[in-house]
Amino acid sequence: MTQSRLEETYALIDAANADDPVKVMVDGVERPYAQVYGERMTARMAKLVPDASDLLRLAARAQHIRRFDIPRASYPMDKPGYHAWRNALKVRHGELLAEIMREAGWSEADVERAGQLVRKERIKRDPEAQAVEDCASLVFLEFEYVDFGAKYADDKVVDIVAKTWAKMSDAGHAQALELVPLLPERLQTLTVRAVTGAAA
Repeated sequence: MTQSRLEETYALIDAANADDPVKVMVDGVERPYAQVYGERMTARMAKLVPDASDLLRLAARAQHIRRFDIPRASYPMDKPGYHAWRNALKVRHGELLAEIMREAGWSEADVERAGQLVRKERIKRDPEAQAVEDCASLVFLEFEYVDFGAKYADDKVVDIVAKTWAKMSDAGHAQALELVPLLPERLQTLTVRAVTGAAA
């Protein structure tokens, strides 16, 4: 697939994310969070899998496409509600990516495969789906972990990081460990605790 087709599809994904009500400051410019997240996923995937297929690159870019359409509060605020919300998001992300890919002229086989990847089906068994999982975890650790850690007690942080670590591959672990020295001292300590416990 030509680079222009890939870039066209990126642009359609970014346009779909343009009306995210959540804004973030990047280099002094206020931008829709969903667009920034997609760009961060693309950048991290380039580091994680430099020779990634176009479909893997699209799944990374669309990982949270229009996530803001289904707020967490639209489901019960308990564990079953959380899982139902996450499952609804996966389905919606796959549907939106399929619509965009068809508009850009991708084959139905490509649409189906990218949908599997954006839904992260069969992680641990499908290397490309695992790469999407790793990429999302790494973007969390690089850009969102500090704010997350400031909101929660030590035990909660350790629990979440341990669960995240368990879902990642060895390649994901290697890049995560490169990020740890950049964290505040408290989070460095908690991350070591989480990783040590997860590996035990």
